[in-house]
Amino acid sequence: MKNICICFQIHQPLRFRRYRFFDIGNDHYYYDDYTNESELRKIADRSYLPANELLLKLIEQSKSKLKIAFSISGIALDQFQLYAPEVIDSFKQLADTGQVEFLAETYTHSLVSLNNPEEFKSQVLRHSNAIESLFGVKPTAFHNTEMIYSDQIGEIISSLGFKVMLTEGAKHVLGWKSPNYLYCNPANPRLKVLLRNFQLSDDIGLRFGNKSWGEWPLTSEKYLSWLDRIDPRDEVVNLFLNYDAIGGYQSKSSGIFEFVDALFKKLIKSKNYTFATPSEIATVLQPVSAIHVPNPISQADEERDLTPWLGNEMQTEAYTKLYALLPKINKCEDNRLQKDWRYLQVSNHFYYMSTKYFSDGNRAFVNPYSSPYEAFINYMNILSDFSLRLNASVPENNTEVELANLSSLIDQKDDKILKLENELRKLRSRRTTSRKKESI
Repeated sequence: MKNICICFQIHQPLRFRRYRFFDIGNDHYYYDDYTNESELRKIADRSYLPANELLLKLIEQSKSKLKIAFSISGIALDQFQLYAPEVIDSFKQLADTGQVEFLAETYTHSLVSLNNPEEFKSQVLRHSNAIESLFGVKPTAFHNTEMIYSDQIGEIISSLGFKVMLTEGAKHVLGWKSPNYLYCNPANPRLKVLLRNFQLSDDIGLRFGNKSWGEWPLTSEKYLSWLDRIDPRDEVVNLFLNYDAIGGYQSKSSGIFEFVDALFKKLIKSKNYTFATPSEIATVLQPVSAIHVPNPISQADEERDLTPWLGNEMQTEAYTKLYALLPKINKCEDNRLQKDWRYLQVSNHFYYMSTKYFSDGNRAFVNPYSSPYEAFINYMNILSDFSLRLNASVPENNTEVELANLSSLIDQKDDKILKLENELRKLRSRRTTSRKKESI
């Protein structure tokens, strides 16, 4: 019997407002609250809530046969709590079935695994604690940002006690091997590695509603026939895809809900397949070999590399300057600065600066900027203001102390001017009212 391992990834970017050069030092609020709320509400109503309702019904009907895994970024959790708390409640309902596994990832959906091991560990633990607090389960499986993985990253994750890590079944890594087996980290074989079957995953996640695709329309019968053609010796089929595909960029009108409903019911009834979560796969199967990944891979584009986020000079400059602030951040005790620091790390900010042609075509529509250069300038303006605030909070030399004092003095004067202006406005209002009464 072949294992079907289904994992849905959920992440919603936190969008910055247009932040001009003249805002630096004057306005310390960076976020486009209106767009963040409206986009979150839209995807929650179209995708997450109805999809969760469908999965809950299928789990109850399957009599504990259907099992699903979710990897939800901390940024998405933060926005759910702010704008759509009922989404959290619907995930809690799924958690209560005992059939759903929640994975850990970096809290901010960041690229920190490529930069600083200690900050990476800190973000993973922060996210793991958030998952345990919300859903009552401690994650034992890990899903890195954009499925970024290397042997070294795997070692770090193993040191944190995770049993299994998910990544891309990249052709240049696998060679002649199949993604449909369990592998392990070469440095620490105790960490199991599950590889995404990108062909079958993308058939649903990317191509389902594409009418120019040769296999359109995709039916549950056709998809099941593809699964049936997989080598009987293969042990697991890993279907990892963005949850937004169900009702989001594969709209309800495409028939995606009916497809998922029909496919899952057929798999539940079939004697050839059984559902398993990532941690269960790591327990019931033995790895066939180590998988060697000396250089980081991801799930992006044909190349499965890091170029969507770090492929040009703008991206590397922004990334380098951001993490150059880490020593000071470690000394900072200002909660607002710490929060802004987390949100500055979201990988989407670097993706928006990409000048690369996206061969898989699945990401171009999510960029809120008119050009990568606009994205770079906006980000660097915000980073400049953040750096000024951080230097004021954690000065390292006399010059920075003087600047911090001057900044504080200016803020105090601005507050005093604002207070006096308000008092003057009130006096003028009273005087006008008094004159009107006298004239009457």
